[in-house]
Amino acid sequence: MGTKYLRLNNRIYNYLSGCRSDAADPLLHELRTETAALGEEISKCQISDDQGTFLSVLVAAAGVKSAIEVGTFTGYSSLCIARAMSPKGRLICVDASREWTDIARKYWARAGVQDRIDLRLGAAIPTLKRLEPGLNFDFAFIDAAKTEYDAYYELILPRMRRNGLILFDNMLSGGRVGTGKAKEEIVRAVEALNHKLANDARVEAVLLSVADGIQFCRKR
Repeated sequence: MGTKYLRLNNRIYNYLSGCRSDAADPLLHELRTETAALGEEISKCQISDDQGTFLSVLVAAAGVKSAIEVGTFTGYSSLCIARAMSPKGRLICVDASREWTDIARKYWARAGVQDRIDLRLGAAIPTLKRLEPGLNFDFAFIDAAKTEYDAYYELILPRMRRNGLILFDNMLSGGRVGTGKAKEEIVRAVEALNHKLANDARVEAVLLSVADGIQFCRKR
């Protein structure tokens, strides 16, 4: 049997993007528009709209009550996660930028989920090391400094409950993975973590070709 995949083009991608439950959500659309206005170099840090829906579906289906996000930016992913949780759910957001997370705060308030979100400003690794003893999670989304992903993983995994889900964004690194000739530190870090997760007995992992690649891990 041959390799089974579909090569995407703009037409197919736009079709995929439109075939989702929140495609017409006005608040998500407004946040994407405001973020895009920051400029292409900055706005590319935002997850894709289909990734946002994917996060929402996972969080709701898994009945997530406690979640953590490393890398919040202007708040699109956190908004999708928080809205999918119950009113008693709690999402900790870790980010170093007050400027970008001020935008996120505005949309959390408009969505009525600000009480579910605990924003912790500061560098990610020290912030993760300072998490309260006994604090555990059902769900984690990691989308910050790629060269620090492995460190985030080792700090967060012990706090994940059994069957908890950990997702990493940008794990195809713009298509630069898999050549065996990576010179960029970011690409080398991503490739090393992809290999590590595929062989880590602590988790079950699959690399999905959603947007720029999502590593989808379940803690055993």
